[in-house]
Amino acid sequence: MTPRLLIPIVAIVFQGACGTTNSVVVAVPSLGAEDSAGAIRAAEELGAAHSPEAALHLELAKEQFEHARKLTSADDRPQATLLLLRARADADLALALTRESNEKLEAQAALDKVKALNDSLQQVN
Repeated sequence: MTPRLLIPIVAIVFQGACGTTNSVVVAVPSLGAEDSAGAIRAAEELGAAHSPEAALHLELAKEQFEHARKLTSADDRPQATLLLLRARADADLALALTRESNEKLEAQAALDKVKALNDSLQQVN
């Protein structure tokens, strides 16, 4: 048998051997799991925990994500997928609320700076 034919045969045998193990695998539906985790991470990094409303939605997203991870049977897959979608939506909302809060703070700082400059100009005149 030539090496050219031997490699695919060996690969198929190993693949079959790996598929017959009896180990328990925790399966989170891949649809939405990475998206949800990424959105949660982004909201955390932007500082959602510092805004009360954003922190609430961030916490909901984390709880829904963890609950979805615990649903491992095939029958629970639709519910897990829905939980992951809800987690993504809550994380996105937390992210949007955090951005809004940050933008309001920046706008207020700019207004305060303009007011201070305006006051200093009036004192000069």
